Amino acid sequence: MTNRRRIPELWRRSSVTVRDLPLALLVFGASFVPALYNLGTQLGGMPPRAFDVWAVVAAALQGLSLTVRRRAPAVCLALVSLGFALDQLRGYHLVAGTALPIALLSAGSHLERHRRSTALTLSTAYVLLSLTLHRLGGDEAAEGYVLFYLTLVLACGAGVWLRSTRAAEAERRRRVAEDTLAAERARIARELHDVVTHHVTAMVVQCEAARYLTAAPERLDETLAAVSDTGRRAITDLRHLLDLLDPGHDAGGGAPGDRTPTVGELRTLVEQTREAGQPVEFTEEGASATSTGSAGLVAYRVVQEALTNALKYAHGSRTRVRVRYAAREITVEVSTEGTGSPTASPGGSGRGLDGLRRRVDVLGGDFSAGPRTDGGFTVLARIPAGSPS
Repeated sequence: MTNRRRIPELWRRSSVTVRDLPLALLVFGASFVPALYNLGTQLGGMPPRAFDVWAVVAAALQGLSLTVRRRAPAVCLALVSLGFALDQLRGYHLVAGTALPIALLSAGSHLERHRRSTALTLSTAYVLLSLTLHRLGGDEAAEGYVLFYLTLVLACGAGVWLRSTRAAEAERRRRVAEDTLAAERARIARELHDVVTHHVTAMVVQCEAARYLTAAPERLDETLAAVSDTGRRAITDLRHLLDLLDPGHDAGGGAPGDRTPTVGELRTLVEQTREAGQPVEFTEEGASATSTGSAGLVAYRVVQEALTNALKYAHGSRTRVRVRYAAREITVEVSTEGTGSPTASPGGSGRGLDGLRRRVDVLGGDFSAGPRTDGGFTVLARIPAGSPS
């Protein structure tokens, strides 16, 4: 059974010359079948001639040349055309004459250079062949020559169409690959922003606050311990993110999906923010579903980014986090009062809120973030979560 599966695979991996060989042998061999003699293409109306050594040459030029129809289409077309001319001028009318439209189809599909000059040369050669057949006594009418020429043009046109279709498909795949790569880069950038910014901002704020605690060694020690804990959490989250990006390398020994943050971890996130010196009120309404899928992760990221911004721009100001669970959605509202203290971290790039808006939009939800009239700031997100299981 294994060998049977390997044969098609080996055939696909073989060169195009090898794959074209059976067709070439078939066309060549058919010319030697007595029942098919003088039943091939008849152009010019030359009287039939008995099979001789020149018939073998004509059959070989037309049939065996198809072996290189894709690897060297120009060479193939030249040899087949020469064999076809010999075939018609001597009146063999071999079955191998079918190789000419095949060669034209292949040339239209695979010829890379000198396409116009090749078409002009072949058209001129065809006119010369037609005139020669007429002078040698052929009884073919002018309409017959024109009709056969149009048939050859159709075969070449079909090859050109195949070529353009193949090129369009390659371009489509290239664009899909580029779009996929760009989307993946954006996803990685959002994940890095969400994972790193929160912890690093907390560490910066805590370090800034430590400057004012030199006269209180106990509080300074607590602050430095909090900075150390935040750093460790940042390293852990970075490792988890790397496991998500590279599932084949799992240094933590668990499934990457098990470490994805969810709404159930919001209390831990709020406690970490409080340790950084931000007064946070946390309220949950309703019951969280056992599994909220992507909605749970997005809700967690919304709260995380909003609390990060509160640390940056309104450190020390009261912040309220309200999460409401409904049957088919999760609503997150984070509002901050006042403008905060001078120890706030300097401004950011705006990537965080833009990334949140993209996350919520992907799930078909609504997202808004902006200042209030009283000077505070509110982030509000409605995230569809489907029916709870």
